[in-house]
Amino acid sequence: MKSRLALCFAIAGLALANAKSYTMNLYQSAMAGGTELKAGEYQVEVVDQKAVITRGKVRTESAVKVQTSDQKYSTTTVALSTENGKSRIQEIHLGGTNTKLVFE
Repeated sequence: MKSRLALCFAIAGLALANAKSYTMNLYQSAMAGGTELKAGEYQVEVVDQKAVITRGKVRTESAVKVQTSDQKYSTTTVALSTENGKSRIQEIHLGGTNTKLVFE
């Protein structure tokens, strides 16, 4: 029983260790899911099929589709759209990878 519990913790630890963090800059306020993010620098991690965005005490999780592009992105960029006068994050292209997060 103890060995199974230890194995579960080891696997969970490896999953967290593999989660890579990316820096994202917002130059204006934007919605991510139901949370409004103010302009500033945020950390983005992909956990399962969710984008976890944090800055200080602000933390939000949004469902995303993780897609692979033909090209490698040189920097992390954010694509916004406007709905009802508010900006909303549509995509995040992760710098140094060919991964793009498409918000649902």
